[in-house]
Amino acid sequence: MDREVKKVPPNAYQPHVLVAEDDPVIRQMFSTFLHSRGFTVTEAADGVETLNNATGKDIILLDIMMPEMDGWQVAEHLKNQQPETPILMVTALGELPQRLHGFSLGVDDYLVKPVDLHELEARIRAIMRRAGIHETVIHGPLVLDPVTRTVLLNAVAVDLTPLEFDLLLLLARKPEKIWSRADLLNIVWGDDYFGTDRTVDVRIAGLRKKLSENSSREFIETVRSRGYRFKEQPRSSESD
Repeated sequence: MDREVKKVPPNAYQPHVLVAEDDPVIRQMFSTFLHSRGFTVTEAADGVETLNNATGKDIILLDIMMPEMDGWQVAEHLKNQQPETPILMVTALGELPQRLHGFSLGVDDYLVKPVDLHELEARIRAIMRRAGIHETVIHGPLVLDPVTRTVLLNAVAVDLTPLEFDLLLLLARKPEKIWSRADLLNIVWGDDYFGTDRTVDVRIAGLRKKLSENSSREFIETVRSRGYRFKEQPRSSESD
């Protein structure tokens, strides 16, 4: 069953992931993390349930050792029925012949357990980019679309300069990560730009002003002596 946890403005899109995993602890861990990273998640505990829920999903995380039908059988069925749907095989079976067999069935990537959750997210997003799947970055009422380079806040468009958009996207993609002013200058402005800390402060102030026009929530927090971070809000207070 889908468990929606974020309130999304009209027309915003969250990529839909099917997590096919028979271990309830691992399945819950994957689902909770992916929800927190802006994905809609459907869960499946066996191979038959996976096939019954595969239609319309943007990507499928597929374990191999599942009851009813194993992951090999499921992958073969899926690639025959809906070959355009990407599959990321996530399994403890990591020997080379097993990985090669997975790729021979048409899976798009292969990740061996134990899995680092941030690597899992990175693999998913890389597959989505290759498949041309539209991605948004969503934090409650704030929606950033990297493809169209647009921002919605409480369903109202926010007019940002290209540099302001890049700065906000960098912060929003890694909430709670503290970015030094030097890091922000190097990444957003480029390492050949000879600006100062004041350059970053001015841009952050401008971003805050524009965001405050449509929301009372503080999205960008100053961390004294360290830099800035995107402030993730508790789920109970994600709407204004």
